[in-house]
Amino acid sequence: QVQLVESGGGLVQAGDSLRLSCAASGRTFSSYGMGWFRQAPGKEREFVAAISWSGTSTIYADSVKGRFTISRDNAKNAQYLQMNSLKPEDTAVYYCAADRSRFRVGATRRPAEYDYWGQGTQVTVSS
Repeated sequence: QVQLVESGGGLVQAGDSLRLSCAASGRTFSSYGMGWFRQAPGKEREFVAAISWSGTSTIYADSVKGRFTISRDNAKNAQYLQMNSLKPEDTAVYYCAADRSRFRVGATRRPAEYDYWGQGTQVTVSS
């Protein structure tokens, strides 16, 4: 059973930075792509960023491109989301997710391609 545990959320002011972490266990982490999604109150879950199993390919939502950076450390079975220049509209619960396909070429933004999800961590950005 795969377990994903997010941490690093909190309450910050607009313009601040946060770094989210996701610790993974239960299968060979380095063989699978990873992603971050978020869900704001009253809205559907949306894609934020994804990284390939090797870490060589990353993709971002247009709304976070240039401000957020996704990375992973396969030796630590962890992925990260560095969030800079945070805006109030970034307020949401952030979820870590694991790709269902081993050694996928590239990364995917489709939620249906992820089969394991963390419990989420709250990020609140005040104006």
